[in-house]
This record gives sequence, C-alpha cells and structure tokens, in this order.
Amino acid sequence: MDKNDALSAFAALSQPTRLDTFRLLVKAGRDGMIAGDIGEILDVRQNTLSNNLTVLRHAGLIRNEREGRSIRYYADFDGLATLLRFLLEECCGGEPALCKSLIDDIACAC
Repeated sequence: MDKNDALSAFAALSQPTRLDTFRLLVKAGRDGMIAGDIGEILDVRQNTLSNNLTVLRHAGLIRNEREGRSIRYYADFDGLATLLRFLLEECCGGEPALCKSLIDDIACAC
C-alpha cells in the first residue's frame, strides 16, 4: 500500500454513510450482508447506498459477491489489515518491536 491508497481509504471513510456501512460490514464479519439489508438498517436509498458501496470497494475496504439476483457485501479484512500495517509500519520511534504485537494481532483478527 502506498500513501495514495491510504488516502483513498480515508477519503472513503470520511463520509458518514460510508463509515456506517463499513462498520456494519465489519460487524457482520465473514457472513457479510445483502445490499438491501444494509440499506434497510441504515435507512439509505438504494441508489445512494450503491454509490457509497462503490466508493468503499474502489478504496479496497469492501468486496462483493453475486448471489442470484442479490449482491452480498463483505468487509475486506485483508484490505483493512494492509491499511493498518501501512499506518504502523514505521511506528514506535525506531523500535518496531513495540508495535509488532499490535500488527500481528490485526492480521490474526482479520
């Protein structure tokens, strides 16, 4: 991941509906959620949600899979871990061992 990828992810999360959507998908875990259910829970119109899901997907924060006539969305935990590693890769004033367990925990939790 480079700085532009990280900026894209942060820009995607800087909008309230996208942040709520991403957090909801993180909470859903490996099961993900159908787009209609996301819209219903967040009280967001379909076209608005579709645009926001596209922004999150292009930022590498979510992924999707078609299920018949529906699309199921998932938090991209690998993408999230990559973003967090980027943020922490030069941490701890030259003592990366201090952050290593945090980075390892991120990779394991995802």
